[in-house]
Amino acid sequence: MAQNKTTENESSVTSFLNTVTDEEKRNDSFELIKIFEEASSFKAKMWGNAIVGFGSYHYKYESGREGDAPLAGFSPRKDSFALYISLQIKDREELLAEFGKHKTGKSCVYIKKLSDVDVHILKKMIINSIKQIKSLY
Repeated sequence: MAQNKTTENESSVTSFLNTVTDEEKRNDSFELIKIFEEASSFKAKMWGNAIVGFGSYHYKYESGREGDAPLAGFSPRKDSFALYISLQIKDREELLAEFGKHKTGKSCVYIKKLSDVDVHILKKMIINSIKQIKSLY
């Protein structure tokens, strides 16, 4: 079975974020670390070469595929931030309606900049996401 490429490692989160060339995105990244650490109670760690993750869990699918993943995290992509939080959370629709300017994917929420969203709602979504993942795994 193929090995997961996105694994927790000892690379420096600060060094990675300092490579973000857009100043606003870089500053937002450091603010996101504070928000995720406060909401999750986990320190930021690098996962792969572009994801800042918080905590971890081990998953195993019916197909037999298994591995480890961060409980929550983000990646400062060129166009937007990918926020890795479960969208199978309690009060999903209500929270997203109050969240601010965003898009959703299969397992991510995308935002352009931190000032576009309500930080208190983000914290609730992180907390609910971690509870949901822990209840499943």
